Amino acid sequence: MLTRNIFSPDHEAFRDSARKFFEQEVAPFHSDWEDAGVAPREVWLKAGKEGFLCTTLPESCGGSGADRLFAAILIEEQARLGLSGPGFSTHSDIVAPYIVNYGTPEQQQAWLPAMARGELIGAIVMTEPSAGSDLRAIRTTAIRQGDEWILNGQKTFITNGQCADILVVAAKSSKDPDGKDLTLWVVEASMPGVTRGQNFKKIGMKAQDTCELYFDNVVLTQRNMLGQENKGFGLLSKELAWERLQIAVGAVATSSAALQWTVDYTRQRKAFGTLIADYQNTRFRLAEIKTEIEIAQTFVDRCLSEVCNGELDKAVAAMAKYWCTELMGRVLDQCLQLHGGYGYMWEYPIARAFADARVHRIYGGSNEIMRELIARTL
Repeated sequence: MLTRNIFSPDHEAFRDSARKFFEQEVAPFHSDWEDAGVAPREVWLKAGKEGFLCTTLPESCGGSGADRLFAAILIEEQARLGLSGPGFSTHSDIVAPYIVNYGTPEQQQAWLPAMARGELIGAIVMTEPSAGSDLRAIRTTAIRQGDEWILNGQKTFITNGQCADILVVAAKSSKDPDGKDLTLWVVEASMPGVTRGQNFKKIGMKAQDTCELYFDNVVLTQRNMLGQENKGFGLLSKELAWERLQIAVGAVATSSAALQWTVDYTRQRKAFGTLIADYQNTRFRLAEIKTEIEIAQTFVDRCLSEVCNGELDKAVAAMAKYWCTELMGRVLDQCLQLHGGYGYMWEYPIARAFADARVHRIYGGSNEIMRELIARTL
């Protein structure tokens, strides 16, 4: 494989520590968490204690001020083991950046240090039953009444929904269904009027808690407003490129892991007295997969360099998200096929990864939306 020259010795030392953490503190228990439908708070506290949450936050907010390559390493190491359960990246690299980039100093100190310690868990609360990638169609409202705003609505498919304490919620400030303006709010899950639905029974990512959230006359104040009123779309557009690149990073890491699982399996399994790895069909298929992963990794690494320099174009991020998740789907399908019947057994990592991967072409903006964003640049 080509040398990945974007990482320093400090990055590689951090990778070693992260790998040990996931191998020792997550992997042995992940199957139990799949049955439970949620990862326990204890693993969040352990991750926080080891410095694996909110790494890019400034030290004044409880982080280490690290660059986003450290965040990418955590995503890669979690994906390498097929550990789809703890929603660490959603918490650390989607929710926390909204607060650190657009929150007041008071908001930052109220929530971010506890998020970095794993004492508060964050969720991004955008999708609704009738509004997915098209956020302009959302119906949740926060209507002003004097010095307060009253939040009402329903959100769905919320990652970390069962365990989250801090919710970054998008809401309209008008009941007009054609209204276009959004405001972002930081809502504490303990506030009166916030309730959770039951955990969804999903095809994959079974250890990651996902549910609906309901808001019934939740009273908000200026303390809860993130940024300026009716300026939510602008904030969202600034953060989506990094969110989509994160998905691409995980997709390539999962594809690479699947390739290795399949190489190991085909070198042990025989058919008609011959190792599966010795058939030309197997060798050629794996050669194609390896080549495509190498191409994807090179592209993603270039995007990571640009995001660290504040230069990542949102259309390029859409390309990365779309192409790498489509690649992951193809890779996992082909690798599962080479496992034969065992590939369909949940005890094999390829089966779990196959089920986990499908949603990556949907969340973060569906791949159809990604194609539309790319097409607008032509």
